[in-house]
Amino acid sequence: MSSAHPFDSRLQDYQLRVNRALNHYLPVEDPPEHNLATAMRYAVTGGGKRIRPAMVYAAGEATGAALDVLDIPAAAVEIIHAYSLIHDDLPAMDNDDLRRGRPTCHKAFDEATAMLAGDALQALAYEILARTKQPTLLADNRLIMLKILTEASGAHGMAGGQAIDLASVGKTLSLEQLESMHRLKTGALIHASILLGAMCSGHTSETELNILSNYAHCIGLSFQIQDDILDVVSDTETLGKPQGSDEQQLKPTYPAILGLEIAKQRALEQHQMALTHLRPLGRKADTLRELSSYIVERHY
Repeated sequence: MSSAHPFDSRLQDYQLRVNRALNHYLPVEDPPEHNLATAMRYAVTGGGKRIRPAMVYAAGEATGAALDVLDIPAAAVEIIHAYSLIHDDLPAMDNDDLRRGRPTCHKAFDEATAMLAGDALQALAYEILARTKQPTLLADNRLIMLKILTEASGAHGMAGGQAIDLASVGKTLSLEQLESMHRLKTGALIHASILLGAMCSGHTSETELNILSNYAHCIGLSFQIQDDILDVVSDTETLGKPQGSDEQQLKPTYPAILGLEIAKQRALEQHQMALTHLRPLGRKADTLRELSSYIVERHY
């Protein structure tokens, strides 16, 4: 990734903020004979781009939310993301040994501890949204935000998308079927991240929420397309996970269905659509524009 991208500096600022918040919310490490909290910390703090928290911050800043309020959903969505990666990597799922350049959670600990760590992280994310003291985050908004995050995580979101993904191994999907799967598996949490950020201002209009929802759908697809592309053109060291694993596991991907060049074009089309949706927001959405550009230009 080129350090010259306009979003790089902002992303680093967001990473520092959410990492501080995560360190605050995560339980302290356990003694050696009881590894649950240690495994939770291992999965969350072991690197990662923190793109979903960045989406929370960018959407929140575009709608006038304060950063200290945004820390709450930013931490929650990253913890949900970490839980999903633990479970996706398990032998019963994708059976991966490497994540973010380190052994996956079930390899570093054991399979049972990894499953429990994922379960505990999911519960912790909802607890953070529900219980963290923040006077400007009103109860009604918290309930809406909990609804957004739980729906994005469940059968109508990530879990449902992962089920479709597992059932699709070795099969040929249509482009429509592939996009439907990824709107759930990847897009749902990205969509939730944008809406959670927007909800933190307390005065985001229905029109603004619709604009940001449409934007989120576009960047959710462009994010997944770029992920599929990188699995083909990048390398294990850069990715921090096994390169070519999608092809080896016979997973349906955008390059497999469309070809590499057309997949790249489709990612750029989604980026352009995202920018079009943001036009009514004017300059206050500039960070969201840079974020969309970063998604389709990233190299890891």
